[in-house]
Amino acid sequence: MPQRRVITGRSQEPRQRFAEELRRLRAANGTSLRQLGERLGWDWSLFGKMEKGETLGSPEVVQALDTHYGTPGLLLALWELAAGDHTQFRERYRRYMALEAEAVSLWHFAVSVLPGLLQTPGYAREVLAAGGLKGKELDQQVEARMSRRELLEGEDAPPFRTILSEAVLRTPLRDAGEWRGQLQYVAEMAERHHVTVHVLPQSAGLHGLMGADTWYLLLPEGRTVVYTENGYRGELIEESGPVVRLQTTYDAVRDLAWSPAESRNFILQMLEEATCDRST
Repeated sequence: MPQRRVITGRSQEPRQRFAEELRRLRAANGTSLRQLGERLGWDWSLFGKMEKGETLGSPEVVQALDTHYGTPGLLLALWELAAGDHTQFRERYRRYMALEAEAVSLWHFAVSVLPGLLQTPGYAREVLAAGGLKGKELDQQVEARMSRRELLEGEDAPPFRTILSEAVLRTPLRDAGEWRGQLQYVAEMAERHHVTVHVLPQSAGLHGLMGADTWYLLLPEGRTVVYTENGYRGELIEESGPVVRLQTTYDAVRDLAWSPAESRNFILQMLEEATCDRST
């Protein structure tokens, strides 16, 4: 069978294709983002986010763009394809992973599970299996997650700070032996000079990072990006405004957490309790 020829050179990924078409149409129309906002009655920054692929916008906005550009139904059809494409979240995660490898400093908040950089193979396997993975795909994902830990190895490893919700350390694995090994690994990593571990006690109450695990990456050029993730989707945030707000929230949560020394003592306490449970 002859190889399929690329005709337009445009992206085959629905969300990216939608953003490309928005940029192409505005360039052909000779309209600035500000002018577009003034003519259609929406904040011009919304159209900028849509053209960057950071948001899809609402159907009402897309219909207004179709009318403005004289493309009845075209943009709305592309919008529907992009909105229904669940692979966009995997694409965003792959972009996050590429940025993580470049980061000169990382900090993190764990609301539900330990960060991948601190997981043992047994922990990673049970967490991923609970999410529905199995067989060869499960093995591949565990291996991929373990390869991430190399980021914290070596003399040039970037500084890494994590705040662990107390609930993370009070939710054991089904395999008691694997759980003890996981706690021991976190305690050992907390002793490394470039790794800082805080524990946020449950008594701290409500706070601004309760909704999702959150990663912050300081990149070589000096900018920070944020990746938030819950059990269903992840979002890479690169706009300076939201990033600054999330950084401020992180600082406030860190002020509520125990010190690194207090946190390590708590982790060792959890390890001791897990060991005692084995002997009873």
